[in-house]
Amino acid sequence: MSGHGPCAASEAAQGDRACLELSDIVRAFRLALEKTYVLNPTERAVLDAVERCRTAALGGHVDVCLECGYTRPSYNSCRNRHCPKCPAVVQAKWIAGRLERVLPTHYFHVVFTLPAQLRGVALGNRRAVYDLLFRCAAETLLELGQDPKRLGGELGTTAVLHTWARDISFHPHIHCIVTGGALSNDGERWLYARDEYLFPVAVMAKLFRGKMLDGLRRAHDHGQLRVADSTRFFATLASLYRTDWHVYCKRPFGGPEQVIRYLGHYTHRVALSNQRLIALDERTVTFRTKSGQRVTVDGVTFLKRWLTHVLPPGFVKIRHFGLMSASHATTRLKLARQRLQAITAPAVASAADGATPAMPPTARWREVIELLTGVELGVCPACGGRAIERYPLPRATPEARAPPEAA
Repeated sequence: MSGHGPCAASEAAQGDRACLELSDIVRAFRLALEKTYVLNPTERAVLDAVERCRTAALGGHVDVCLECGYTRPSYNSCRNRHCPKCPAVVQAKWIAGRLERVLPTHYFHVVFTLPAQLRGVALGNRRAVYDLLFRCAAETLLELGQDPKRLGGELGTTAVLHTWARDISFHPHIHCIVTGGALSNDGERWLYARDEYLFPVAVMAKLFRGKMLDGLRRAHDHGQLRVADSTRFFATLASLYRTDWHVYCKRPFGGPEQVIRYLGHYTHRVALSNQRLIALDERTVTFRTKSGQRVTVDGVTFLKRWLTHVLPPGFVKIRHFGLMSASHATTRLKLARQRLQAITAPAVASAADGATPAMPPTARWREVIELLTGVELGVCPACGGRAIERYPLPRATPEARAPPEAA
């Protein structure tokens, strides 16, 4: 992928290059980090990718306008999903794909949070605990949806794993976007949830708690969970049965399209963007939280925190359940849309009825960049000519981290 791939799209969409980037912090503190912390192969590969992204170390190309001589050099992107400069194209295409499946109904935003007492277990068993988080959150919603005293049908949900808090500390939780209703099991009716109410939060929290604690116990018994002290682990589980777990549920503002676009902002991001980085000196890093507060931490501590959010290789952080699952895309999801369109739907539904995505999910990256930024890459920005020749740039040492100035 050339430098006009995902990274270029992200930079073009966000404006000029940030004054401070994560790659700067990696270069400044990586050696100090490695003196106190043993990197695993995945962490090492991620840091390598972030450090080299859009530098001469990855090679690139230069576009030359044959009409006016204008040159536009670009270095290749790393395409690592943890890189803050590489999300825009994939994110935009994900949003387009989900908009094709959105149902014309209202949606709820539900968040399931892992208690602080289990974060150590999660850090040592990321894949197992993250998988369990997804499964228990989805089962909680689907079971309550099937309860005849509530909806009595199959709802749909899209779930996204987040592992960070505002200060980028480790804080695993699952964001779920849930349909405001369910398709009856016989497929004949759409069963609406109330506009401002899905399920009781206390009920969701207790059901989720029971599923998670039972799942952790079973995982330990089957040798799928590594813990330092089994006795202490089971004592922690026992104490957590007596505590209230945090589940958040709120109907988002706007219609279903706004819900998908809202979620899309978080699907392909890790911990923080370059735009939130403020300052870097010999010892510390200062960054801004989403609430606008400034946080200053030691540079090695910053990198250690950031690395806790690196996902296991091949791990899927966006999953779909119920009506939104891939197995229902052409069957029950299609049937649910037909049932909704046949009803005199609430005003919120009409906003999404017949909606078309801003771009096809199969769009090529050049098309996506043009739709995101208005920049047509096949046109010379100096004279508007279309006679563009492309020449490769050789790989160089990884010190250079930005393309040279255009002629």
